[in-house]
Amino acid sequence: MEGLSEPLLAEIIKRITRTSDLNSLSLVSKQLYNAEAEERGTLRVGCCLHPATEALSSLCVRFPNLWKIEINYSGWTSKQGRQLDNQGLLVLSSQCPLLTDLTLSFCSYINDTGIGYLAYCKKLKALRLNFAPAISSSGLLSVAVGCKSLSAFHLVDCMKVGSVEWLEYLGRAGSVVELVVKDCKGISQYDFLKFGPGWMKLEKFEFEINDNYWLSGPPLDPSFDAHYQYKYDICCENLKELRLAHIITVPEIGLRFLLRKCKALEKLCLDYVVGLDEREMIALFRNCSNLRSLSLRLMPLRSGPGMDFRTPLTDESLKALGLTCHMLEVIELTFTFCSSRYPSEIGFTQEGIVMLVQSCPIRVLMLNGANNFDDEGMKGLSSAQFLETLELVDCERITDAGISCITSTPSLSSLTLRQCKKVTDNGMDELARSWKLESLTVVGCRRVSRKAVQGAARSVHYSMESESFASLKGMIKMETSTLFRQIFS
Repeated sequence: MEGLSEPLLAEIIKRITRTSDLNSLSLVSKQLYNAEAEERGTLRVGCCLHPATEALSSLCVRFPNLWKIEINYSGWTSKQGRQLDNQGLLVLSSQCPLLTDLTLSFCSYINDTGIGYLAYCKKLKALRLNFAPAISSSGLLSVAVGCKSLSAFHLVDCMKVGSVEWLEYLGRAGSVVELVVKDCKGISQYDFLKFGPGWMKLEKFEFEINDNYWLSGPPLDPSFDAHYQYKYDICCENLKELRLAHIITVPEIGLRFLLRKCKALEKLCLDYVVGLDEREMIALFRNCSNLRSLSLRLMPLRSGPGMDFRTPLTDESLKALGLTCHMLEVIELTFTFCSSRYPSEIGFTQEGIVMLVQSCPIRVLMLNGANNFDDEGMKGLSSAQFLETLELVDCERITDAGISCITSTPSLSSLTLRQCKKVTDNGMDELARSWKLESLTVVGCRRVSRKAVQGAARSVHYSMESESFASLKGMIKMETSTLFRQIFS
């Protein structure tokens, strides 16, 4: 190793990705220690940084070419010493001249003064703030004014952020192409109108509310005038990725305008958006020929007086997708609070779902809570030429016969079953006999044993207990579904 040239050493170090391996490599010789220090461009620190400011300063001196830094205090307790504070960000701004990408997570000791120091980071392109309780709009405005190259901005669970002058400034600057705002109570969907010309360049937008958003109904747009709607005539033709979660829309008001204007969409995710209109969605699908990924999470609502509860979209939407979106490869359909006693609460039929999968080159399909999808539907999927990955969650009507059908799917290599109560060991035996799966995941299927899944695929993950959303859904279904029905009656 002593005789290797510096360029060759640098190339070796670039190919080592694990931090522990890089740390071990630097202990081999002084030459490797220096070379590794010169080549390292990324750093992730957190609870073990002690004393925080001094330790960070030492790391910045040792690694002079850092361009990406993540500071994460998730799980921190006071016993682990004081967190990094404003002084730490002053160190970053003064000692990391190449810094272009910064993530701060659960940094409770950093306030507007500290975040203001980032204005000196003239090369900063990406800033992600995840749970920064002491940072307000004033600090964000300092960043927006000082960081002229900012192209990606994430704001998650920042409770103190209220006014949105920073958003208006970013919009005028027009450099941001990726904007994500989640769980910030002081920011409403109407505030994004102030982003103005910034929409023209934006390629990725995500807005989510995780509060009791359904209790109060849609907030009113204070600037809305039924006779003057040009403020909604915003150009967003470059938007490729859109996610709206847990918001209430009404015609012509709020973020609903995006669904009429995004023609370049490649990825669309709508999570429990109340107020979706099928005609509007069909028009959207007809305009989005480049759509590659679609995620719809829906719940049954009453759309008019005397009408039954049903999810807002029907097979007509799926037909529009099948006719226009010939590049669609990934689709997730989640149905929450739909009773198994009333399959009609799901607006899509299994025939419509099968038709879509057969019409488009779908590689990945996830069905969650599809209690109207049974073995006939599985038989229909078995002829899908491109289907590689299938995930079934809480699909109560699928049995071993359906599992047997799916073994003949030409390209299927990965199967996930969660909370599928009627699937048994016999279904796993069918998978084992076909010997075609690369990956099998079985979680919360009580009639499937650990022994049965062994040999059913080359890689197997098994758990008797439910995990994540599937189990959560079961716990809250009875009490919450009643609440939703009362509110949206």
